[in-house]
Amino acid sequence: MLKVSRKFEYGLHAVVYLARQEPDTVVTVKEMAAEIGFSQEFMAKAMQHLKKAGLAVSVQGVKGGYKLAKSPDNINVSDIGRATEGTPHLMRCSVESGKCEIVSKCSHRSYMFMLERKIDALMAGTTVSALLLSRDGRLR
Repeated sequence: MLKVSRKFEYGLHAVVYLARQEPDTVVTVKEMAAEIGFSQEFMAKAMQHLKKAGLAVSVQGVKGGYKLAKSPDNINVSDIGRATEGTPHLMRCSVESGKCEIVSKCSHRSYMFMLERKIDALMAGTTVSALLLSRDGRLR
């Protein structure tokens, strides 16, 4: 059914990984990719999106790499989703309303828009710090 994109998944794992490091620790994409188990190429792309959104900063030089730009308390899951994917949408009509052939007859459009808002609100209400605290994967 619903499935998050690889870009979002990489971004979420990268931010959580960086949040687990000591403050101001700089980590290379290679280290992150190896530790998490993801492709270095895709991890580099995710980090570019996170940097552009102001969630991560890059440090140049021999000991260069990435670190978080903000405290894990000040980054939520929605921030990561917007950085990697843009505005959330479940159906194409929420992005391209003029391209849907049944938009005028759709009986569940408002429900789907409400679902989008609820998902985004849940993501916006979940900080990276909360993810770090949930050892068993369950938020409390």
